[in-house]
Amino acid sequence: MRRNSVTLLKYLVIAAIFIIAGPVTLKYLFGEKSGGNEEFVNADINHVMPREPHEQPKADVPLKKIDWHNYKNIAEEEQRKGPGEQGQSVILSAEDEKQKQDLYKVNGFNAFASDKISLHRSLKDIRHPDCKTKKYLNKLPNASVIVPFHNEHWSTLLRTAWSVLDRSPPGMIHEVILVDDFSNKEHCKKPLDDYVKEHFTNVKVVRAKKREGLIRTRLLGAKAATGQVLIFLDSHCEANINWLPPLLEPIAEDYKTVVCPFIDVIDFETFAYRAQDEGARGAFDWEFFYKRLPLTPDDLKHPSEPFKSPVMAGGLFAISSKWFWEMGGYDPGLDIWGGEQYELSFKIWQCGGKMVDAPCSRIGHIYRKFAPFPNPGVGDFVGRNYRRVAVVWMDEYAEYLYKRRPHYRDIDPGDVSEQKAIREN
Repeated sequence: MRRNSVTLLKYLVIAAIFIIAGPVTLKYLFGEKSGGNEEFVNADINHVMPREPHEQPKADVPLKKIDWHNYKNIAEEEQRKGPGEQGQSVILSAEDEKQKQDLYKVNGFNAFASDKISLHRSLKDIRHPDCKTKKYLNKLPNASVIVPFHNEHWSTLLRTAWSVLDRSPPGMIHEVILVDDFSNKEHCKKPLDDYVKEHFTNVKVVRAKKREGLIRTRLLGAKAATGQVLIFLDSHCEANINWLPPLLEPIAEDYKTVVCPFIDVIDFETFAYRAQDEGARGAFDWEFFYKRLPLTPDDLKHPSEPFKSPVMAGGLFAISSKWFWEMGGYDPGLDIWGGEQYELSFKIWQCGGKMVDAPCSRIGHIYRKFAPFPNPGVGDFVGRNYRRVAVVWMDEYAEYLYKRRPHYRDIDPGDVSEQKAIREN
């Protein structure tokens, strides 16, 4: 009995010493963790990984680079199986092939196949390996994502919105604005409003009162946006893994920087997701056809770093709200679509800004097999847009355009005094 009492006393003394000295010993051995940004090393991937997705830091937190990847979501996506999962093709049965044509005719892509795919489908991470370890500033601006649409198919429109929200850090998406350019398909009306109200907290629908065309619909969305950065997407896109921080960091460093993602291809027939290429600089010929130029040797040495590009493709880019409106937004005199990517690109560079492509931000886009919309019946609106851009921004270089398209010289561009004033200021 006495021996047992002595033994028990010894255990109590040892326990007391551990309680007093334990925290100090553990701190000495393992270091002190910061409460809000606890990290641990995952031996399987051999780099530091956050326990939970990072949230936007408070204003008094010092600037530093952090890993914004949401590894929990990435791991969950890797386990997903089903039609189109991992960005794979959807192969229709012989019976399904007979049913796809009605939807194909009104969309210009295989919407029947799209409807078989989850709105939250997983995608393969096809970024350059350097992107997977790249860190970004812990303080990044929030973003309003603007998605103009006209009669967009239900599943492709909603998959666009869900991919943006599913793969973005908490708090970084201020809002998603679906901008309806006077759609007449029934699902684009009350059913869409009801779905948005039931499933989202930071998505809203803004509606044009008449058919406006792509350019003015984007402007309508931009005017409704209250985020620090405006991100313009098309209505049949899918944002890929960690797509957002690479778009926002160059703007956080210089608000006059405009950033374009790498645009991957979602096949219009099978919805397979693949790379378009591994980067090129935007350009144009003297008929205003968009072209792509090889990267410079120096850019090729840094495959995960943003590189300067003269001209954007047009549909997908991020821009500071402040800078967008300082430049007057899009020229409201441009009609329907066409030329807006050149107008904005010329404006950015000539007004003291710059434009870069971010290789680590990848977004898939459906390039339609054909345009399903009727001609708006307002004449050569594209030619008028090109003439307007040339008159304001191209000076003597407009002659190269007119030599190849002589009739542009005789098109009335309308009143361009406000646009010229923006350039002069």
